[in-house]
Amino acid sequence: MKDTVDQPTAVGFIDGQNLFMQAKRLLGHRIPNFDPVALHREMCEVAGFRPGAVRFYTGVPSARRQPRWHAFWCNKTQAMERDGVEVTTRPLRYRKRRIFDEDGDVEMIVQAEEKGIDIRIALDLVRLARREELDAAIIYSQDQDLNEVVSEVEAIGKIRGTEIKLASAFATGPDVDFDRGIRGTQWLRFDKRIYDRCIDGRNYFPKES
Repeated sequence: MKDTVDQPTAVGFIDGQNLFMQAKRLLGHRIPNFDPVALHREMCEVAGFRPGAVRFYTGVPSARRQPRWHAFWCNKTQAMERDGVEVTTRPLRYRKRRIFDEDGDVEMIVQAEEKGIDIRIALDLVRLARREELDAAIIYSQDQDLNEVVSEVEAIGKIRGTEIKLASAFATGPDVDFDRGIRGTQWLRFDKRIYDRCIDGRNYFPKES
């Protein structure tokens, strides 16, 4: 990273499930094996920021429906908190959906959904900006719904008389079909080479009895 006085300190806002699905689809990683602090450090290096606090947001599967993944996320979020990450969790919600199978017959499936994570990220961005605790932010998401909060944070910066620098970070790879960050932010792409430098090698799955 360039050593300049003007480097702002960037807070990382990581949508955990979004990051997991990107790494799974584009980078070939089947489990959420990322180290959020290490990834944020890498992205700050790319953007020319000093790495600041990391805030992590994720839905957690039901202990009844998905006990193994529930234990994984409980163990991983506790480890992240010990590493200094501020973690926000929400229970995943499950709803039934009708789909058509290969024969054209209707099949009922249960799908897990994450609710409220993007709203929580938006609220925290605005809150920190209003408290003058935000000089820069990297949002680890491509959710275009967050574009509205980008405009709000920029407006708060103008009232403060300072520019709050905003970036969005996301995975890229050979099979990428949407290669755009959040509108109004600096786009930071990370490929498999960068991601693999940020792998957390600890095993958070419950021990087999």
